[in-house]
Amino acid sequence: MPTPAAEPHPTRVWDLPTRLFHWLLAAAIVVSVTSGHIGGGWMVWHFRSGYLVFTLLVFRLVWGFVGGRWSRFASFVFSPATTLRYLRGQARADEGLDIGHTPLGALSVFGLLLLLCAQVGTGLVADDEIANSGPLNRFVSNATASRATGWHHGAGQWIIVALALLHVAAIVAYLRRGKNLVRPMWVGDKALPAGTPATTDTLVTRLFALAVGATAAAVVGWVVSLGS
Repeated sequence: MPTPAAEPHPTRVWDLPTRLFHWLLAAAIVVSVTSGHIGGGWMVWHFRSGYLVFTLLVFRLVWGFVGGRWSRFASFVFSPATTLRYLRGQARADEGLDIGHTPLGALSVFGLLLLLCAQVGTGLVADDEIANSGPLNRFVSNATASRATGWHHGAGQWIIVALALLHVAAIVAYLRRGKNLVRPMWVGDKALPAGTPATTDTLVTRLFALAVGATAAAVVGWVVSLGS
């Protein structure tokens, strides 16, 4: 029978800025994909949600270095050997690979961030040759714009959709095994053994995150304005 000190208790893993990033990104992706397929007047929302994704990506790239303990990239950069051991079920208890992002989850996170960066980048220079073009389209050649448009409308979006569906499938699979991944990303806490390091999630860090987000929005606004 475990001692009281070893019993799991609520530990803050995901700080509020990271949680807001996660849910806003999910909503923005849904709006982007939906509005892009509907077209017409909905393209206004496609551009707006795209700029939101751009802002969120800039924020997350910064927050990955200055954010809470388990939100920092350093906490979920794993060696190939560690990842293989995790996939084989041979992870050591003292490694804490299930506290924040698991090795498999880390691959998903980095993959999605890279693909979203590519999707945003191609969208900024894309041109559908009908009524819509990215704000930076005038800075690239027609050939580059054509390739970017092909990726943005084709493989790029469908790979992102596939990754999103795979993410949902993984959540369902873990839930069936008795592990709820959604609740911690909603409330911030996980039931973990005593002594597990908690992330910093104070008013000061939240105000700092707000400043980082405002700066990210300003950077995106400046980039978009270059095409004016």
